[in-house]
Amino acid sequence: MTYSVLIVEDAKSLAASYADALTRTGCNCEIVGDVTTARSKLKTNRYDAVLLDLSLPDGDGLSVLREMSADQGGPPFIAVTSDGSISRAVDATRLGAFDFLVKPVSRERLTQAVASACRARPAHKARNGPKSRFGITGSSPQIEAVRRRIDRVARSGATVFITGESGVGKELCAQAVHAASARSAGPFIALNCGAIPADLLESEVFGHLKGSFTGAINDKTGAVGAADGGTLFLDELCEMDVRLQTKLLRFLETATITPVGATAPRGIDVRIICATNRDPQVEVAAGRFREDLYYRLFVLPVDVPPLRDRGADVLEIAESLLDQFSKEEGKSFSGFSANAKRAMLAAQWPGNVRELRNVIRQAVVMEDGGPISREALMLSPGSAAIKLDQQPPSPAPDYSAAQDSGGSIQVTTENAAAVLCRLPMAEIERLIICAAIERFGSAPKAAKSLRVSPSTIYRKKDNWDERGLNPEVG
Repeated sequence: MTYSVLIVEDAKSLAASYADALTRTGCNCEIVGDVTTARSKLKTNRYDAVLLDLSLPDGDGLSVLREMSADQGGPPFIAVTSDGSISRAVDATRLGAFDFLVKPVSRERLTQAVASACRARPAHKARNGPKSRFGITGSSPQIEAVRRRIDRVARSGATVFITGESGVGKELCAQAVHAASARSAGPFIALNCGAIPADLLESEVFGHLKGSFTGAINDKTGAVGAADGGTLFLDELCEMDVRLQTKLLRFLETATITPVGATAPRGIDVRIICATNRDPQVEVAAGRFREDLYYRLFVLPVDVPPLRDRGADVLEIAESLLDQFSKEEGKSFSGFSANAKRAMLAAQWPGNVRELRNVIRQAVVMEDGGPISREALMLSPGSAAIKLDQQPPSPAPDYSAAQDSGGSIQVTTENAAAVLCRLPMAEIERLIICAAIERFGSAPKAAKSLRVSPSTIYRKKDNWDERGLNPEVG
């Protein structure tokens, strides 16, 4: 199939080299050198992709992107920027650009990015209908926001960076991005960077040739090669050895790999999705993760909320798991008792959906049928924040001396233990966050003090808003 590509580049020699490379792949290219002409061409002609320089003589390329990107019904855009302006390219991607390239652009990276963008255009149109739920269970505003984010980032070819606690379902989100993308017909290869010995990591990622080292008895494709034409998911990215990070950065810049023992590189067309349960900025500050690689990868962030912040989603997920495991075990259950539901809603779920999955499976295996009771849910001590089925505790001490005129609890060194031990974990967390915001004056500063992401505090704020518990968060 022949694709039509508009090249918006004021440097004539560069534009000509781009056109030569793309023409050799079968594209029909048209070249313009300014914003005004680009706008005119885009209004009157149909293109399968646009290669857009962000610095043009009569204006900013971002203005063209805002008006005519695929999100606005236009073709996929690939932003091109100089080496010192990667932040602008990232901004372009977040405005709707399909991908970005950094000058000098290798021929392989250019042709692969344009080919992916051209193939993606039908997918852009097809997704104008009802949005898929992506196989992610839950109806909370928090998880609906994640679904909307997945739908948006799936349209791009840029790197997706998924963050969230262990067990929240980061790989499920990565699979959803792949399934909703133009690469859905290609392979989805997952690689856990924390589960591979450091001395084998390069071989596992980039492959090796037979005889390249002791034990290499056969050629190995490697995860990147296996994902060619599809998506590579790098889980626990911050566990990656620093030496390998350099090679990953080079791959992102050149779209080529050199397997261990090989003498020549080969081109690879793959989209990267990565995930971590650590704070990547903390890892960068500590010198454990390359800053330049971080900015290359942290283009389209997706933050998955912990299960404890998703309200009644825990019950929806539990019901779905109960149905699944009941069929597997050949048993029949009639749902959960009222006490079991209250216990699940009150639990903290430090292991998130993974922990809930284990709890439901254990209950199905150990019980014979009927409703699942509170006793059948073997909640871990760290998860069961409130023991709902026990007799009410003895009356709480009088804390009136520890309250201000507004009725909020004032925790001092004298009464801290007595106060905090009487409160649910979620309420203790809220008190600490509110105190940090009041002390430091804003959510970002409080987040830095508490060593969490500001998005975590804002997400909790939304949850408190729904329950009428929220202070002003700056």
